[in-house]
Amino acid sequence: MSIFSKIKDAIFGHKAEAAPAPTAETPAIPMNDAAPAPAAPVDIAAALGAMNGADNLNWRTSVVDLLKLVGIDASYENRKALAHELGNADYAGSAEDNIALQKQVMKALADNGGMVPAELLD
Repeated sequence: MSIFSKIKDAIFGHKAEAAPAPTAETPAIPMNDAAPAPAAPVDIAAALGAMNGADNLNWRTSVVDLLKLVGIDASYENRKALAHELGNADYAGSAEDNIALQKQVMKALADNGGMVPAELLD
C-alpha cells in the first residue's frame, strides 16, 4: 500500500469491508441499477484536528507532523517515497522540499474528495 493511501485511509477511514456472501438464512437481495450515492466530502482540517488531541502536532505546515499524526514513520525515506508517489522525483529533504510536499499532500487529499482549507493549498 502506498504511503499516500495510508494517509488517506487514516483520514477518510478505511474502506468498508465487503458484505458477506448470501446463505440460505440470508438470501441475496436484488440490487437495482442505480449507482451508489457519492460519499460526502471529508473535512480534512476537522478530521486532523480531532486526531491531534494532546499531541499538538503542527500538521498544517509540517509534513513530518502530519505523518506522525496519522501513524506513519516520518523518516526521510518515507517522505522521499511519498514525494515520488506525488510526482516529485527531485525531493532532497530540505525545508523547502518538506513545505512543498505538505502542499502536495493537501492537494492530493483535495483531489480525492477532501475539503481542504484554501490556505493549506497555496
